Amino acid sequence: MLERVLVLVLASAALAQDLCRPDAPEAYKVRLSIKTALGDEAYTWNDSELFLFRATLAFVMRNVLPDQQFEVSNILVCNQTPRVSFWFVVTSVNNPNSLIEKQYVESAIRKYRYRINSAFLLTDQTLEFLGIPPTLAAPVVPGTPPWLIAFGVVMGIVGAGIVYFLVSAVVQRKRKKNEKTLGEDDEARTVSENGNVDGIYNRSFSDEEKVTEM
Repeated sequence: MLERVLVLVLASAALAQDLCRPDAPEAYKVRLSIKTALGDEAYTWNDSELFLFRATLAFVMRNVLPDQQFEVSNILVCNQTPRVSFWFVVTSVNNPNSLIEKQYVESAIRKYRYRINSAFLLTDQTLEFLGIPPTLAAPVVPGTPPWLIAFGVVMGIVGAGIVYFLVSAVVQRKRKKNEKTLGEDDEARTVSENGNVDGIYNRSFSDEEKVTEM
């Protein structure tokens, strides 16, 4: 019995070594910067933390492929380094010798990145899945399109310019009309004063005054 268990363990290790390798098409490298993220409160990376990582990956894979009940054993890890980096692959539940395609693994990680980060108190910058871009916040879409705002500003300026020119034209027209009226009044006043037209004395008025006196 003991020999059979030992054979299964060795077979599993050999299978993991064969499937999980850095040059595997479905393999991903993970790099953690625990000290950078947490400083003096940084925890030690050990087998328990690695087990939590594998369990978390199995959880997110279940959500992406609900027809497969992934277990920790389906998350194979290899090439670990003391600076906390390693490679991993995900095996199929139905066929442990087959790897899950990258599109499903990437989809699970991108969709549940916040759950993975929170499990280790890290962020996209301190828990890196190399080859899978960090999740980005959705761009803010303004309620009013920028082009419509710019169009409204331009039309407002054009409208203000038209109003200014119309008002200026009306004011100038009134001003010219007033100047013309004032000129006519001055001319009439000049004619009525002592028969003097444009500063030239009118002799007819003087002759009539003399006849009247006689």
